[in-house]
Amino acid sequence: MAGKGAGQGAEGRLPLWLVARGLIPETRSKRVFAAATFVNQIGKGLFIAGAALFFTRSVGIPVSQVGFALGAAALIGLVAGVPVGRLADRRGPREVFRIAVVVQALAVAGLVFVHSLPALIAVVCVVELATSAGTAARGPLTRTLGAPNPTRYRSYLRALNNIAVGCGALAAGVAVQLDTRAAYVGLVLGTAVTFLVSAALTSRVPSVSPVNAPAEGSRWPALKDKPYVALTALDGIMTIQNQVLIFALPLWIIGHTDAPRWFVGASVAVNTALVVCLQVRVSRGVDDNKAAGRAARRAGVAFLLATGLIAAAGDAPGRVAVAVVVLGVVVHTVGELWHAAAAFELSFGLAPEHAQGQYSGLFAIGQGLSNAIGPPLLGVLCIGWGEPGWLVVGALLLVVGQFVPLVVNWSERTHARHPG
Repeated sequence: MAGKGAGQGAEGRLPLWLVARGLIPETRSKRVFAAATFVNQIGKGLFIAGAALFFTRSVGIPVSQVGFALGAAALIGLVAGVPVGRLADRRGPREVFRIAVVVQALAVAGLVFVHSLPALIAVVCVVELATSAGTAARGPLTRTLGAPNPTRYRSYLRALNNIAVGCGALAAGVAVQLDTRAAYVGLVLGTAVTFLVSAALTSRVPSVSPVNAPAEGSRWPALKDKPYVALTALDGIMTIQNQVLIFALPLWIIGHTDAPRWFVGASVAVNTALVVCLQVRVSRGVDDNKAAGRAARRAGVAFLLATGLIAAAGDAPGRVAVAVVVLGVVVHTVGELWHAAAAFELSFGLAPEHAQGQYSGLFAIGQGLSNAIGPPLLGVLCIGWGEPGWLVVGALLLVVGQFVPLVVNWSERTHARHPG
């Protein structure tokens, strides 16, 4: 019996070395929710990689109109975060998350009946509202399941999500290659199925009991928490860094450097591999608000160094440009890992226990807005202005990173004076 126990992991079934190295979560509830998240993100990868082509190639809606519809829906979807987060706090995050994912699945499936711009806008708005609602509910659910170190667990999920999105994108490539109505419809319905499977798996996760709110407290504490609102704004600006490697860098490589075109995909692969391998390890020391503030500060420094290196590639010959960009991608990814760990910890740590969902919904608004303003801002500065623009972006991220610890101190002083 002793030998069997030594060779097994948590609950008597898993090899201990897999758990010890962070490759598999130690409890069943964490593993089930990780599986649900993985399947959900496969669907996200399918949708991201194939949705625009489905709307343009299969439905026949012009690219400009598709872009308008998707952008408008993304902005409208943000309004669901705070109220749905409050509902998750009062009714339980697991239940709200499951409903949101089911609605998301049904809305995505409804896209196969879209044949006009008004119908497209209506349906993708429902998709984005459900996505935003799911994000708000997922926050407190992840925090509870991930205890005693929710940041480490959320970092594990982030690494897993990168793999899942990549798998979904590869699968979408099959439909794109076939380029037929049937293939695109299969892609859309496949996305809906992954969301339904995710909801089914989530039903096997233990329900999380709501935390009672103080009787004298505000119904909307997140919106009145000035330090947290400031943190949301700062993190929203810093999250623009997500667009650097997937939007600005490919355009920079192709249009402003001597690096070969194939290097666009290689640079993204380097980033993805580093995130998958290092996110959990980097998050280990970020286990309280102060540590998270310091991580955000380091991230800002890394982003300035990375943008400086990428800018320098513009004047370098081919092989040197490749080497400099690789180094820039590595440094940027280190900053990304620090920023992600800091954001995970602070989004939980600066929110009261009874309003985790509401605060999570507010925090997601900043990240969502960054996805809307990031591409045009980077397009003007990095691509339009060139090398100086890259340095301006790096300096902006540096300054924002230095302000995060100050906001953490402000928040802790405020909560000390007005607990709950």
